[in-house]
Amino acid sequence: MQLGLSLGTWHAGEMGDHLALAAEADRLGYAVVWAAEAYGHDAATTLAWIGARTEHLDVGSAVFQIPARTAAMTAMTGATLDTLTGGRFRLGLGVSGPQVSEGWHGVRFGDPLGRTREYVEVVRAVLRRERVSYAGTHITLPLPDGPGKALRLTIRPLRADLPIYLAAIGPRSLELAGEIADGWLGVMFSPEHAPASVGRLRAGRERAGRPWDDFDLAPTVPVVVGPDLESCADAIRAYVALYVGGMGSAEQNFYNRLVASMGFEETAADVQAAYLDGRPRDAAALLPLDLLDAVALLGPAGRVAERLHRYAEAGVTTLSVAPFNRTLRDRVATLRTLAGLVTPTAARPAR
Repeated sequence: MQLGLSLGTWHAGEMGDHLALAAEADRLGYAVVWAAEAYGHDAATTLAWIGARTEHLDVGSAVFQIPARTAAMTAMTGATLDTLTGGRFRLGLGVSGPQVSEGWHGVRFGDPLGRTREYVEVVRAVLRRERVSYAGTHITLPLPDGPGKALRLTIRPLRADLPIYLAAIGPRSLELAGEIADGWLGVMFSPEHAPASVGRLRAGRERAGRPWDDFDLAPTVPVVVGPDLESCADAIRAYVALYVGGMGSAEQNFYNRLVASMGFEETAADVQAAYLDGRPRDAAALLPLDLLDAVALLGPAGRVAERLHRYAEAGVTTLSVAPFNRTLRDRVATLRTLAGLVTPTAARPAR
């Protein structure tokens, strides 16, 4: 199992901390650092900045939002980042959610599976330097009855087979990730509840006739190392409450459904009701300790070490950790602690 670092989204004044964490992860031998985007800082610029200041670890998008860029633009960005970093880029993609897709990017959220499949097909075609002519339900290149023509990427990508990861939660989207991607980016991941998700990924892989051994299972897991389990859990309450209660509407919140499927149906409903009622602190307070413990690494180093075995047993190949300790010093210490607990295996997918 490899270690990764997940930086998430960030706010003014935090980039210096993120760079310090990435530099420390690079020094410690972490495999990859991931940057996210929502409707603030974009991931591509962040990764270019970090990639220029690190030497060894990969830089990955977790995720580039599919509605934010054309597939051709994403392929161009991916090829550029991979070249600038000497072959260290991993392309993570996701459809985001209906609020961001329609409210921020002006792109209808319908048929996310179909849009993702077409998007990945075009990205791969561009990276192979094909003349791109595509007639899909969601993507048509070139546009008919106009001056456009089928074009080919003018540069030669360092890697035409750039590793592509998909963020997926639902059963059908998990199967799609197994079928067409090289890895999976999971959130709210619990090793005790992993078999259902892993089974869907495997099913997609088998349908495509692709080997499971070269698929990278790369969930992001919050980590707080400290002497007291409950205080460590409190540090991630706002984060988990945001996903369970605030990511989406009452009708469409994939993370809420995921938590409900893990046996926390009543909690999921209560947290969402409080969050949508404008009471995020109350929503966070409703989260039980056993749920927080299920989706994170919490407590003393010895306890974290025991839990790490569960992730390896669940099939995780890249454990991407998000340190939630309050100070930068403590977050750096957390990275060092984890590096001392995990013996890395061969990185996957191979460059």
